[in-house]
Amino acid sequence: MTNPIVQPFWDKPTGSWQYVFHDPETMKGAIVDPVLDFDPLAAATGFSNAHRILEYIRAERIEVEWILDTHPHADHFSAAPYLADILNAPRGIGEKVRKVQALWKEIYHLPDFPTDGSQWDRLFADGDQFMVGNLPVKVMFSPGHTLASVTYVCGNAAFVHDTLMMPDVGSSRADFPGGSSAALYHTIQRIFALPENTRLFIGHDYAPDGREEQCEATVAEHKAQNKHFKDNPSEAEYREVRDARDATLGLPERMLAALQINIRGGRLPEPEADDRSYLKIPLNYFESRA
Repeated sequence: MTNPIVQPFWDKPTGSWQYVFHDPETMKGAIVDPVLDFDPLAAATGFSNAHRILEYIRAERIEVEWILDTHPHADHFSAAPYLADILNAPRGIGEKVRKVQALWKEIYHLPDFPTDGSQWDRLFADGDQFMVGNLPVKVMFSPGHTLASVTYVCGNAAFVHDTLMMPDVGSSRADFPGGSSAALYHTIQRIFALPENTRLFIGHDYAPDGREEQCEATVAEHKAQNKHFKDNPSEAEYREVRDARDATLGLPERMLAALQINIRGGRLPEPEADDRSYLKIPLNYFESRA
């Protein structure tokens, strides 16, 4: 079976990984979790990440068939709509995004906001399959970090988003609204049931101890080395560690801006009479963790 060629793209301000993978036989590919630049101090958006991706796919002559979100991100804006408009490619996300939309609709008090997932072209269910060139891509529902997270498995590559970090860091946080360390434990067990040589491509890396940024490790490497799983913890043991760690973490700097963009599929709010879009910040909904 042919395996995809995977090209990662690093966004240093948010510690985020974006990916392009393609079928080397047909040169058809997909983009996963592209980042729209956002300066939180100036409230300015930009396209440098998206343009790096466009330069790569044009240089390699890749025909993009899908632009895929793994979940609505809390730490960066999605550039999926921007790239979709340029590449004329459909956008997909997991079907449980509707639950995330409903949750954040209440947090932001958006009474007229539609929570039917219509901001994407396709909502994937667990077990759904679609093609990128001649390569089948299987969708795995992967809750825990969010209610809506999915993993995309293509050949020996799996895009596992914010479930696992690199082995020396462990796993991703599960304390956002709708998150669950119990669900995350079971999601990771399901990911570990993939073939041992499956390359797991993560959503973030913060490069501890000054090492170089990294984005992949195999299932076998995670089982042997992952900080949170190498000793094969029970669900209760894992949850104790994960929940204790999450209780010490502040909210992501861009979260309250990012979620109201990403529940819209990455679109900015409709411009007001002055042709400018505005964000809402829900004061005192979250407790300070300073």
